[in-house]
Amino acid sequence: MRPLSLITGLFFAGTVSAQPAPTPFKVGTLSQGDRVFVGVVVRDSFVIDFNAAHRAVTAQRSTLAAVADMKDLITRYDAGVRARIVELIAAAGDVSRANRPAWVHQLRTLKILPPIMYPTVMLNVAVNYAEHDIEMARGRLLGSNPPTAGRALEGTTSSPGIWERASDDWRWNPYMFMKSPGVIVAHGEPVRIPPKRDRIEWECELGVVIGKTTTRPTVDQAGAFIFGFTNENDMSDRGGRGDSRHGSDWVISKNHDTFAPMGPFITPKEFIPDVGRMKMTFVLNGEELQTGTTAQMIHNVFEQVAYASGILTLRPGDVIATGTPPGVGSARNPPILLKAGDRMACSYEGVGTLSNPVVATP
Repeated sequence: MRPLSLITGLFFAGTVSAQPAPTPFKVGTLSQGDRVFVGVVVRDSFVIDFNAAHRAVTAQRSTLAAVADMKDLITRYDAGVRARIVELIAAAGDVSRANRPAWVHQLRTLKILPPIMYPTVMLNVAVNYAEHDIEMARGRLLGSNPPTAGRALEGTTSSPGIWERASDDWRWNPYMFMKSPGVIVAHGEPVRIPPKRDRIEWECELGVVIGKTTTRPTVDQAGAFIFGFTNENDMSDRGGRGDSRHGSDWVISKNHDTFAPMGPFITPKEFIPDVGRMKMTFVLNGEELQTGTTAQMIHNVFEQVAYASGILTLRPGDVIATGTPPGVGSARNPPILLKAGDRMACSYEGVGTLSNPVVATP
């Protein structure tokens, strides 16, 4: 396999309009009172209401329709929406000035909603960092499997039509599970501890947002189908189901209400210089408990997109959460488990910080 840092440019090449953006931006879904709108976030402090600005700033020969929601923005991003965002940012000028346009808002005056409401498909990658495999196995949180740091067990074979192993590939095959879009909550919204469940923890992950419909691309083609990146905190319930029938129960462990904080925004891929070298941190109550980089992934984001779309078609707005580095609470000695009153902050370089309080279920 070629190092990810050498091939990121190859994967993303030719997938971004040649028109330069005057300033980096993110996109998100926000509300002002009862009104929900798609916004362009500038300097992490100001938001351009896309549709309001699109109506106010005239453009000759423009036939671009307003965007219906985030999925629509993503679908049409390379078909005029990106170019229009560049025009609107230029028209806004200095967004911090007192007489800025009425369609530019201070972020602090708005409510942040989940950036995508809601993905058709949410997939999460299990144990995609070598050190996380070691800590989970040592804590016997993966059953009786010994730690292998991501190395394939004896007898591992290709998965025909889904994942073909190269002769020199030492890694195990990717492993994904479904997460319900219905459990997504936004930046700032509380994560609720389910009643009588006391082994709840976090997993701070980079979310890959799909930009174009794709089925079975090669790994080298996968980057063309990525729109951008967000944060997802893959909440986990380690309390089990009370029996071992059929092995792990991923519905109980991953899909309680509020168990998928996401956001706050999406950073288009053109503003991430190297997705294979993104730093991350997770902070609980002011203490840094996770730190790492996407260079530690066992399977990189392009391999994950190729693998997932070998199983089912991915569409604009679908999200793949790419696994977490070591440092989760249940693997610590003594364990650190979430309780009401805690405050979590999940950050990836270039994407921002997703913060959520923890509360008890009423």
